Amino acid sequence: MHVGSCTEFDSGRSPAAGSATPGFRHDALLYDSPEQLAAVAGPFLLEGLAAGDGAVIAVSPEATPVLREAVGHHPLVLVLEQHALYRSRTPTAITTFRGLGEQAGPGRRVRVVGEVDFGTTVADRTEWQRYEAVINHAFAASPLWGLCVFDTHRLSDAVLTAARDTHPHLVTASGRAVNPDFVAPVTYLAGLPVPDEPLEHTPPALAADDVTDFIALRRRVRAHLATVGSPPDVVEDYLLALDEMTSNATRHGARPVGLRLWTAPGRLVAVISDAGPGPTDPFAGYGPAHGADLSAGGMGLWLARQLCDHVAIRHDQHGASVRLSTAWS
Repeated sequence: MHVGSCTEFDSGRSPAAGSATPGFRHDALLYDSPEQLAAVAGPFLLEGLAAGDGAVIAVSPEATPVLREAVGHHPLVLVLEQHALYRSRTPTAITTFRGLGEQAGPGRRVRVVGEVDFGTTVADRTEWQRYEAVINHAFAASPLWGLCVFDTHRLSDAVLTAARDTHPHLVTASGRAVNPDFVAPVTYLAGLPVPDEPLEHTPPALAADDVTDFIALRRRVRAHLATVGSPPDVVEDYLLALDEMTSNATRHGARPVGLRLWTAPGRLVAVISDAGPGPTDPFAGYGPAHGADLSAGGMGLWLARQLCDHVAIRHDQHGASVRLSTAWS
């Protein structure tokens, strides 16, 4: 496949070496064909390599060979397996990309062509929509330039709308332009509904209304989980997440602290509630609250998001709650 340089990225060229560290750029390409993907994303990566930037491909198995050919199988282009990156939990992708940004040379960026796998459930899709908004904040100071690509023939209207809402710039064959549909991340996150969880409409397998003895509660939860056939590693991760969220509710919330646990074949759901205001930062839990200094605390939600498939925070007239969901096959 011959790819011409149909798109100019000159307006976003990396600063000269030795200049101030460049910040994050977050662009979206909504593509209709493999040829359009190659014609836009190929030059984006090649121009970056010519300027001394790093180059990364993290797209679907169908799109990967298209892009590898578009860059002439350049040996300096790093290819990441999409499912390992985007079918895991969002903190995995955030940590991976932060690490890549740390490898950028002085005054340079790492350019990433990424294609999020939005999963198969509403909860998956919502979490990755959150991710697209969150990284505008989480990577603000990182020397990363993300070109997120969206297949208009494969993805739903909801996902394509989210793409337009969460990317400050759009890229087409004509060039890179400010996106008039971009929504500020705080506003966008505030408008995202918490997906419904059907298990919550059934009687819980375990309930504690005013938790004071956390050791005893943990024993009750562990004893119950031992009866549902959960893999041991899933149980340990889930117990740790429950511990963190129950501890957070006790330290930062207000009594009564309550817990509800539901189990179903291949699925665990728990809600930890308290009468306090709960987390109000829409970016809470997408990075350690105090950076790399683990001794400073602020790790509870960050850990929970790594240990569970989905973490949902809700507020109502009674206080705040955190819902932890995990599934296995």
